[in-house]
Amino acid sequence: MLLREPEIVGNWASELGGPQHRAENLFGGKSDLLLKSNPIYKKVPVLLHDGKPLCESTIIVNYIDETWPSPPLLPSCAYERAKARFWADFIDKKVFDAVCNIWKSKGEVPETAKNEFIEILKQLEGALGEKDFFGGDSLGFVDVIAIPLTCWFYAVEKFGGFKVENECPKFSAWMNKCMQRDTVARILPDPEKVYEFVITLRNMFGIE
Repeated sequence: MLLREPEIVGNWASELGGPQHRAENLFGGKSDLLLKSNPIYKKVPVLLHDGKPLCESTIIVNYIDETWPSPPLLPSCAYERAKARFWADFIDKKVFDAVCNIWKSKGEVPETAKNEFIEILKQLEGALGEKDFFGGDSLGFVDVIAIPLTCWFYAVEKFGGFKVENECPKFSAWMNKCMQRDTVARILPDPEKVYEFVITLRNMFGIE
């Protein structure tokens, strides 16, 4: 079972071969199952496999790759695996925080917040190089870590007053290639609904 945020934030359960999944209401009270499964952070996602909980997205994807190794998400070369894990860690530490710095801004979004976000995407463009995907010819570990976050980018563009396509065309092209994959397109939430969700969050936090 995959414990996850509501539909608005996405559902990668079908990527795991169709396991059960359960949405958590993170604002109206967290379930006993979530609190028991992740007593440290008390947040989603949590993967329950054979009754054992695993927390944090990157750790879950690592576990999936080791438990269901075909097709592999990580390269066979140890050095390339280390590089993939580096960029996954970079995404974990940088992208979502940069997204939040924009939509949480009161009034006009500071240029520093926009520039930071764009610079992060440019660094990822450098890691992508001339490949179609971070995994090469097919989706790999870094792609799986990165693509769910892109459903927030429409909201970032709306609040920041810029277009990812104009600032980072190579990254935008990568996003489009990912969305051409049925396994991605059918499970990522509608960016406009995410934008509406962000507006709700801003109202909850009293951000004008």
